[in-house]
Order: sequence, then C-alpha cells, then structure tokens
Amino acid sequence: MLFSSYEFLLFLLIVFTLYYLIPKKWQWKFLLLASYVFYFTAGKTYLLYIGATTVTTYLAAKKIQDRKDSFKASFDAVKQGLTREEKKQKKEAEKKHQFRLMLVCLLFNLGILAVIKYTNFTISNINGILHAFGSEKTLSFVNLVIPMGISFYTFQSMGYLIDVYQGKIKAERSLGKFALFVSFFPQLVQGPISRYSDLAESLYTEHKADYRTITLGLERILWGFFKKLVIADRMLVAVNAIIKDTETYNGAFAFVGMLFYALELYADFTGGIDITIGTAQTLGITVTENFNRPYFSKSIKEYWKRWHITMGTWFTDYIFYPLSICKSMQKLSKFSRKHFGEQIGKRIPVYLASFIVWFTTGIWHGANWNFIAWGIGNFVVIMISQELEPLYYRFHSRFRVQGKTWFKIFQVVRTVLIMSCLRMFDCYRDVPLTFKMFGSMFTKFSVKSLTGVAFLGLGLTVWDYAILLVGALLLFAVSMLGRSGSVREKIAGFAFPVRFLIWYGLFLTVLVFGAYGIGYSASQFIYNQF
Repeated sequence: MLFSSYEFLLFLLIVFTLYYLIPKKWQWKFLLLASYVFYFTAGKTYLLYIGATTVTTYLAAKKIQDRKDSFKASFDAVKQGLTREEKKQKKEAEKKHQFRLMLVCLLFNLGILAVIKYTNFTISNINGILHAFGSEKTLSFVNLVIPMGISFYTFQSMGYLIDVYQGKIKAERSLGKFALFVSFFPQLVQGPISRYSDLAESLYTEHKADYRTITLGLERILWGFFKKLVIADRMLVAVNAIIKDTETYNGAFAFVGMLFYALELYADFTGGIDITIGTAQTLGITVTENFNRPYFSKSIKEYWKRWHITMGTWFTDYIFYPLSICKSMQKLSKFSRKHFGEQIGKRIPVYLASFIVWFTTGIWHGANWNFIAWGIGNFVVIMISQELEPLYYRFHSRFRVQGKTWFKIFQVVRTVLIMSCLRMFDCYRDVPLTFKMFGSMFTKFSVKSLTGVAFLGLGLTVWDYAILLVGALLLFAVSMLGRSGSVREKIAGFAFPVRFLIWYGLFLTVLVFGAYGIGYSASQFIYNQF
C-alpha cells in the first residue's frame, strides 16, 4: 500500500475516524490492528517475519529484565557479607547470562535479515569467483522476497533489546504494546528508526481529537505529497532517461543527472518522512524528526548529522561506540601506539571502527557493491576531511574567512557537490559505470551539449522544467524560513484567509501538477493517483 495511492488515503481516513470515535483506552489496540492490516496488504507472508522479530525480541528483553530484577533483589540481600571481588564476580557472571540471551536474539533476527536480503548477493559473488577461475559451475539463486521495511523494524527492535540489556529502559511487559512499537504503520515503509524511550509514551497515551494538532499533521502530509509527487516523481523521469542511455548522456549530462538525482532523492525521501510524521501527528503521536536541512551543511560530518538522523545515531550508538571501547580495540590501541607512535596509533582504532560502521551502513542500504562502494566512499571522504582539519584551521586563521557569508555559501556548495558525487554510486547502481560517468564529467564535458532539445529528450516538457524550478525554489525558501522555527507554526499565526490560500493553493498544486515517475508523460499531468 503506497503512501501515494487511493488505497492509503482511504485506509488513513478510516483509521483516523475510528481512532477518535472508539473509547480512548482501546486506541493503542486499534492502532496495532490497523498496523497489521496495513502490513498484511503488503504481503500475507510478511506477517511471519515481523511476528518472529516481535515475539523473540519481546521474550528475550522480558527474560533479561526478569533476570536483572531477580539478581538485584538477591544481590541486595547478601551483598553486605561479600568482598569487593565476590561482588564483582557475581555481577560479571550475571552480565554474561544476560549478554548470551541478547546475543542469541540478535543473531536470530539479524540472521533472518541477512538470509533474506543478502543470500542472492552472496551467491552472485560466489558465481563471479567461480567464473574468474574458469569454472562453468554456478550456484542457483534462491527465490526470496524481501518483506517491506524489514531493515527498519529489525534495527528498531534490536536497538530496543540492547537498551534493555544496558539498563537504559525497562522491558515492555505487554506483548501487544511492544508489537505496536515494532509495527506502527506510518514508519514501517522507510522509518524513522525510533527509540523506545522516544516513541512509547506518545504511542500508548490516550489522545483526544485536537484541532490544532490534527491540522498541523494534515499540513505536513500535504507538504510531503508536494515534494514526492510534484518534484521527486517528475524529476525521476529525467534521471531514468540519463542513467538508461549513458552513451548519449555523459559528460555535462552526467553532471546534470547527478544534481537531478540529488534533488529527486531529497524530495522523495523527505516527502515520505513528512507523510510518516504528519500521519502520526494527526493521531496525536510524536515521531522523531529524521532530517534537518542537510543541504545547508557546511561539512560532510555536519551533513550526516542532518540526513537520515535516526539511522546515523543508530549506527553510532550501537556499532561505533561499542566497537571503540571493546577489549579488542583497546588492545589494538595499545599495539598501534607502541609501534606507530601516539599520533598515528590513537587514530587506527577509530578509523577501523569508522570503516566497519560505513561498510555496514553501505550494505544496509542494499545488497549490491554500489552501496558498499558508496559507504566506503563516505568513510574515505570523512577521514581525509578529519586529517586535513589542522590545515583548515590554519587557512581560516590566515585568511580570516570563517563566518563570512561568501565562505559559508562555498562550504554549502562544496558539501552538496561532494555528497552528490558519492550518490552517483546509488544512482547508476554499477561501480565501474559510476567511475566511468564520473570521469566523463572531466573528459567529455561540453556546455554546448546542454541544449534545449537535449533536455526535452529526457521526457520532460518546458512546462515540467518550469514546475521543477518553482518547486526547487519553494523547497529552498521553506528551508530558509525553517531555520528560525517551524514554518507550519508560522503560517498558523496568519489570518484565516491567508492560511486558506496557502494550504488550498498547495493542495491544488499537488492535485493538478502531480506526476508519477515511471510511465509519466506530459499528457498525464492531472494528479489522479489519490
């Protein structure tokens, strides 16, 4: 059930109406039912996977919590008669039992994710190795269907389990409530990856129909549809045309395609997140923000603090930090400092942990070498940037450019271009081809090739480009206004006629100028998929 379909809008209307009509004590139970109905429409068998993750994680977390409570009670009763060493031994022994429980659950659920998502990728690489050594034998691919949102709900569940193990939160005693946390339907498709501590209270609380909250949620949904259907799906037409005919569209058009894809991806992803957060808000539920104007970042490091925020914090908290402080890394740190010196030695463990994080981030996005290359590319750029920081500071001090408007603009443009270049791995989905097209921007670049006829050959009309230009300018304007607070909150302070004109105008824009990516043509300009 796509967010941009008639079915989703009808589903949302039914859920919204019943949610506020039923007794408030039943609201979370109704949301659980609605979430499973939503997931059922995506695929009947998908329920087995999300059910397995939900039940195993619930039981493991509950068992860990029970052991924590039981141990605390028994330990408090006898600790006065124990030596410091005996106390330490008892705590360590209990921690090991809890760790084993957590590890078994993690391996089970991550194993499901790995088998479903990466089996055919592994088989493909094995076949490639066999062919390289002259073997004609090949392994057959397995017919596996990847359940919708499996990466998101698996990581969200595993984050919850780790938090229970670390004592950051108490395990949820209600299986139904935990199932709702895992399956809450707005965020199943593409996140955000919520933390239990952030979402639970809002998710289970009884909510009254509040005009202001509902209105703000609907406005956010509408803004998401604008970004998705007016900008992203229209821009996708041109992007597909460029990447499907690389012999024609290289050089300058590879650069154009890179920028087109950056805009398309941003509008598509943030549009979906806007629909997610807006849908939750209409129900009185607060979902974690996932973007913070990333294309206004002045560095790659800042960019990743603003783009897909919940994913970044998840990898940082559950992979990078544990890796950085584990015993193996501590031993590596001592070894590297001893043999390579203090300055270099202290960096090696950090860089290794960062490499593992970015490799994992890349393959998490998809079972393909282009995603791995994209992840490693980010690692290389970030590490180089960190190593050059002393030079940056000297440059800033010498020429006194820090804080100057023109230099801020330069930093933003630099960040956008670097990230857009890295996104070419995602755009072309082929590592050698990506390098080829990137090289063509320097060897075959010709401004003369950027003619009106050539642009019209991408499947878009002059009218389409005008709409995209206005849409991009509107995105920029809203982002600029958003620096000082919520734009929707600001609009809410306007007189009713002004508010009506803004939101009704946006609604008509989506209705009239919505486009549909694959298969779209200028003759199908009317927004007819709702």
